[in-house]
Amino acid sequence: DLKKVPGNIPPDIAKLDLSNNKIRQLRAKEFEDVSELKILNLNSNGITYIDPAAFSGLNNLEELDLSNNSLQNFEYGVLEDLYFLKILWLRENPWRCDYNIHYLFYWLKHHYDVHYNGLECKMPEEYKGWSVGKYVRSYYEECPKDKLPIYPETFDLDKDDEEWERHKEQTVQTVKKHGVIVTVIG
Repeated sequence: DLKKVPGNIPPDIAKLDLSNNKIRQLRAKEFEDVSELKILNLNSNGITYIDPAAFSGLNNLEELDLSNNSLQNFEYGVLEDLYFLKILWLRENPWRCDYNIHYLFYWLKHHYDVHYNGLECKMPEEYKGWSVGKYVRSYYEECPKDKLPIYPETFDLDKDDEEWERHKEQTVQTVKKHGVIVTVIG
């Protein structure tokens, strides 16, 4: 029945399980004294808000479980200190697909070695059930054609999104017709 992260956690702890408590918010620097932490389980707490500096100091964290909470998005900076993160559990959260979800999507895109699951739109109703990647792509489809990104293939691709795959193939064919080779390093 913890309502906040305890302050007396041993500094050399490697695994911390705070699941199934009542921690609704993560404040700034909650874990700065446990820099050796590799696995953090915050599953099933009802977390609604994470301060951008909450994970500050968790430079060695490899696995973070935020599943089954009440998270709708992340503010810019929440994940920035997690340099060695390998697994991020996100399922069973009411992700809101609006502009605020873009930070999380692009952080995951640029940290392609982080395995994650559960990033599915739950609201608003018109996007319910969509993957967040599909939502972000649809956001740019509404832009005028001359305002679209030069390299549409830089967006994440859902494995089951055949239409986007066809669009990528057409783009590659167009590039080949003009004799231009584009190498994207990301």
